[in-house]
Amino acid sequence: MKFIRFVDQHQVTQSAIGLTLNEVYIVPFESYVDFYYHLKENETTAENYIKENGLTPISIEEDSLDVPIEADEVWASGVTYLKSKEARNYEATSGKLDATTFYDKVYDAERPEIFLKSTVRRTQGPNKELYIRSDSNWQIPEPELGLVIGKGEEIIGYTLGNDMSCRDIEGENPLYLPQAKVWKKSCSIGPAILLPESIADPYELSISCKISREQEVVFEGNASINQLKRTLDELVQFLVRDNDILPGTVLLTGTCIVPHNEFTLAVGDVIEISSNRIGTLKNYVGAFQ
Repeated sequence: MKFIRFVDQHQVTQSAIGLTLNEVYIVPFESYVDFYYHLKENETTAENYIKENGLTPISIEEDSLDVPIEADEVWASGVTYLKSKEARNYEATSGKLDATTFYDKVYDAERPEIFLKSTVRRTQGPNKELYIRSDSNWQIPEPELGLVIGKGEEIIGYTLGNDMSCRDIEGENPLYLPQAKVWKKSCSIGPAILLPESIADPYELSISCKISREQEVVFEGNASINQLKRTLDELVQFLVRDNDILPGTVLLTGTCIVPHNEFTLAVGDVIEISSNRIGTLKNYVGAFQ
């Protein structure tokens, strides 16, 4: 039996690093999707479910957190923020930025860039190790808002994702995108799922990223979801169009936080991706053994 961890305004507390998961309730559902649709069909909320069933919160250790949902697939969106377009153009033109590229075109096109990022066995949870490729010399995390997709085009939750990327491989040739994005332990999601009932406007969410190396902060950045070029519904509509998407699939929505062009991840780095309402997704950088 798997149990659901979820976050809403009734289960988070303010701490020095922002809003973080404080306690969990054990609920007898096989998946977050089942729990969400149970609430919807019974026209109730998570808060009411907890009260009506007399649930008692339990404390958990941060290191014991796993993925909040075992998504069969994690998909991702690209070039959805101006910052992302500028970074991709820098890679594609070797820093010249003096020509229109396909990244400019997709940024303005009706059809967004959507690609398969990860599968369940490639996806890590919080406090787990992520790998960097052995054949890349320019690798970064990409902090993103993740959408949990239910039946049809319904967005049934929000989480955080790390779309690890190789800037040199993608910049060398756009046909190398799968290799620049997909490898063992190249994606993480978590630490929890924010229920839609808990937030009236997801565009009010913010995301920050901090990278530490030998206990020293080597990069910090932040962004707001309202900087997205496209709507969240629009991205979901293009993903599910003529596609076979299972409920519980996660769609990452692109990044607006990009380290400076001289930065690359190193083994031992600690990546912390935080949201003001979802918590902190923390991962450690490792290498293939």
